[in-house]
Amino acid sequence: MKPLYRMARFPRPEDGLRAMADRAPQAEALAASWIERARPMLLRIYALRRRIATMAVAVLAASLFVHVMFGANGMVIYKQKRAEHDALHKQIVQVQQENDRFTQKIQGLKSDQKSIEKEAREQLGYAKPGEYVYVPPSPAKSAPPATHSAKK
Repeated sequence: MKPLYRMARFPRPEDGLRAMADRAPQAEALAASWIERARPMLLRIYALRRRIATMAVAVLAASLFVHVMFGANGMVIYKQKRAEHDALHKQIVQVQQENDRFTQKIQGLKSDQKSIEKEAREQLGYAKPGEYVYVPPSPAKSAPPATHSAKK
């Protein structure tokens, strides 16, 4: 067999089909030698195809798991948003209850004489004739604390 670099790959057009037919056995021998060289590598790849496919599926599953758990809209963020939603819902309920209490107090002050009288007595210190109002003393802020130690 001729060396590879000396063998012409394609016959010249002027040689015709007969030249191509004459070189057909050489082309078959060249193709067979290439197949024999590549066969061990292809058999190894074919034998490892299940392992390669399993590894590809495992990498895909792991990346999908990481995305689902820690992605922009993953489970971790979902739990944080859920806790924030619950806290805000509780705060809304609390503010609505406080708002209802104030609304009732306002309606009472607009229409009920007893609630008006109660507020006037508590906040303004008013009293009916003959009543005494007790006002507790405010704690002294600037007075030093009393100590029971003897001075030298």
